[in-house]
Amino acid sequence: MFIDSKYSKLLTILLVIVIIGIVGLLAFFGYQVFTGYFSDKDKDEFMADYRNTLGIQADDNNNNITGDFNLITNIAQVGSGDGTTSNTVKKYKGFAVLGTIEIPKTGVDLPILDARTTKALNTSCILQYGPGPNEVGNTVIAGHNYRNGKFFSDNYKIENGDTIYVTDNSGKRLKYVVYNKYQTTPEDADYMDRDTAGKPEISLTTCTDDSKARIIIWAKLAK
Repeated sequence: MFIDSKYSKLLTILLVIVIIGIVGLLAFFGYQVFTGYFSDKDKDEFMADYRNTLGIQADDNNNNITGDFNLITNIAQVGSGDGTTSNTVKKYKGFAVLGTIEIPKTGVDLPILDARTTKALNTSCILQYGPGPNEVGNTVIAGHNYRNGKFFSDNYKIENGDTIYVTDNSGKRLKYVVYNKYQTTPEDADYMDRDTAGKPEISLTTCTDDSKARIIIWAKLAK
């Protein structure tokens, strides 16, 4: 009888622990969904406002392209509506925005932040190195791999020939084509400073799922 009572108490304690664990997991995942929803909502609202400010009109048939931006010699600058070019600096969650990046292959549509801090990386992708969006030279854009499809989590899916679109604060929206992808060590920074033959190029960097290496992607202007 005493033994049965002892096991009964033990089972009750284990049951309570299991219930607490389940409730904790549900609360955690609920919080993730809740914060993720409002984070995506804030980002989408910002992107819509950013494009509206630059006069960029969405068009599902041509992926929001407002002109022929394939060649650096044929760049259209979006006007502010009064015949002048808008060069607006906006802020996203307190960080200055240099432009935006779109990767159709992975569904990325994010502001590029002008900050190199942990908080900035937790907020969006950042300019890690280089002259800046659509400027001559190699612009390195870094983003977290959260392993959940957010930010640069799906960069491993990107292949040579895939397209990336970068818009800067003057309204230029350039199309880049991926031509190199590889993994390297976290200490390797050789790809950052390279000869781009006087043209804009971009490099994307993020960690692998195990955080032991870096996925590097190079892209050049489409022809």
